[in-house]
Amino acid sequence: MNIYVGNLSFEATESDVENAFAEFGDVKSVNVIKDRDTGRSRGFGFVEMRNREAGLGAIEALDQQQIRGRDVTVNEAKPREDRGRSRNW
Repeated sequence: MNIYVGNLSFEATESDVENAFAEFGDVKSVNVIKDRDTGRSRGFGFVEMRNREAGLGAIEALDQQQIRGRDVTVNEAKPREDRGRSRNW
């Protein structure tokens, strides 16, 4: 199950996020999205959990709870929309 985590503290690491979710089940991967130029967190990320039921439990328990001092938004990730190709010639 793929989970969106928003409003992350810019200081939150992938380990911080993984530790919060690991209480609810087996975490397959964590990806905190970073700015390409600065390498700084963009304030959101994704968690993939191996078990859907554990993921739903984590969403319910962690939504609006604090990770590194900020209340995070947690919900099921929506599939990425195809935005087509950009032509910047």
